[in-house]
Amino acid sequence: MDTIELQMLYAAGERDFRNTNLDSADLSYIDLRGVSLVRASLRHANLRWANLRDADLQWADLRGADLSWAQLDDANLNCANLKGAKMPDGNIHD
Repeated sequence: MDTIELQMLYAAGERDFRNTNLDSADLSYIDLRGVSLVRASLRHANLRWANLRDADLQWADLRGADLSWAQLDDANLNCANLKGAKMPDGNIHD
């Protein structure tokens, strides 16, 4: 799935993107409030300034993703792989 398809489906009301491959996708500034990206692959994705409030990111692969300034209020990151991810506070996750 590419970024444009994701945005079109999200705009049409779709919120379930489980197991989606979005490796290296540019999702900066995107509004994905309430989205389900359970077990999605977001390796090296650009999520700068993305709105991921209330997003379900359980078991998501976010290795090397850039989450700088992303809004993660009430996002579920349980068991997400954040190794090497740049977090909103500017730290690189171990």
